[in-house]
Amino acid sequence: MTYDTLPENSRVLKTIEALRERGIKAERVESRAAALARLQELIPAGVTLYTGASITLGQIGFDELLKSGNHPWRNLKGEALAEKDMARQMALRRQGALADYYLGSVHAIAETGEIVVASATGSQIAAYAYTGQNIIWVAGAQKIVPSLDDALRRVREHSLPTEDQNMKNAGRPGSFIGKLLIFEREAAYLKRNVVLLIVNEVLGV
Repeated sequence: MTYDTLPENSRVLKTIEALRERGIKAERVESRAAALARLQELIPAGVTLYTGASITLGQIGFDELLKSGNHPWRNLKGEALAEKDMARQMALRRQGALADYYLGSVHAIAETGEIVVASATGSQIAAYAYTGQNIIWVAGAQKIVPSLDDALRRVREHSLPTEDQNMKNAGRPGSFIGKLLIFEREAAYLKRNVVLLIVNEVLGV
């Protein structure tokens, strides 16, 4: 199976329907520029936000927007990274799981509606699974696979080795899977807002 090929439109539409049936507000956007514009529409002025580690957010220009300061939000991750005391920084990172908006990406999306997220530390898992009131994921459409089994296979056969090599190329230790989240369904009674923007471009790993 190849993991960097964009699916046909019919598969994307089928996936979006399955995601919506599971309580996820899935949308398709045509480009990284459109994804960035849509994010700015979705996030109200004045809120706190935090971002999980995401190649995709960097590729669409969202990380650069946050760094510029030219936005109407309070960037809690920026505040955490600016903290030099490591114990205090870790405390701020944990508080980030309670930000008004938590953004990131996912590693695989099954046409049947399940989403899989892998993480070395699990830092984003709490927000994605429960503590975040407003979750927004941005993912390239190439992450769509036929089934949950294929989604788990994509994580182990593609996402992990790619991220491992990226880390080593940057002079850092390789990566590993420490935590794995299978997002099956969002319970309506939690009254959370979970959004997935599927971009019609190859983005992320």
